[in-house]
Amino acid sequence: MSALGALGPIVARKHQEASDLRCAAGTLWAKAESMPPARGFIEALRGGTIIAEMKRRSPSGGSLRFDLDPAAVAQGYASAGAAALSVLTDGPDFGGSLDDMVAARNAVPIPVLRKDFTVDPVQIAEARVAGADAVLLIVAVLGGDALHDCIDAAQRFGVDALVEVHDEAETQRAVDAGATCIGVNNRNLRTLATDLSTFARLRRLIPADVVTVAESGVRDPGDVRRLVGEGADAVLVGEALMRSTDPAAACRELVEAARPR
Repeated sequence: MSALGALGPIVARKHQEASDLRCAAGTLWAKAESMPPARGFIEALRGGTIIAEMKRRSPSGGSLRFDLDPAAVAQGYASAGAAALSVLTDGPDFGGSLDDMVAARNAVPIPVLRKDFTVDPVQIAEARVAGADAVLLIVAVLGGDALHDCIDAAQRFGVDALVEVHDEAETQRAVDAGATCIGVNNRNLRTLATDLSTFARLRRLIPADVVTVAESGVRDPGDVRRLVGEGADAVLVGEALMRSTDPAAACRELVEAARPR
């Protein structure tokens, strides 16, 4: 099995999507550089809080919420106290789109992360032109100089980068690349199983001044309290909220759990 596990086919498709985008790279880069200032994603995360995610389905969770109304869900999350939103924009595997992100961002004043599988700086330009305040950079899919190139592009376009890691080697790469916000994903890429102890193990390798986000496997307020207690500045939650009959109410419980005691 590929080191990327279930992400392998997705990443291959993203390389093709990025290749298709390059024909308009000049226009995208110019537009991205002329966009108004982004909302401060990293700044919004300091102090124990929730990044609330929306997605219709996922390879690990299956069907979650096909009737998703991005604007309505975004408003519910914001009213519940979420510090930021994460919006899946991949179509084939997650049922999302850039239109979902645009609708969500237009409905609320808080920053929005484009959650997708970035493999090339041109996708960051695309995200910024669509209004993204932050982009996800997964270390496992960014080999060679790609991680540095994407971090540089994010800085150039004025968007924050959430740099995602899964193990010790990836964490060291993120730190060495100068990441200022690192997300520890508790999900094993090969098996798709989650283990919340991953966060504490990798958090020890991250400098204290780097904002840290715990991702995946969070089911209830107890999980949030645990992760914040172990040093998470923010906890990203998606599936548990999408499966709830009232995502806003579920989000409110998690926001309360994330607050420092």
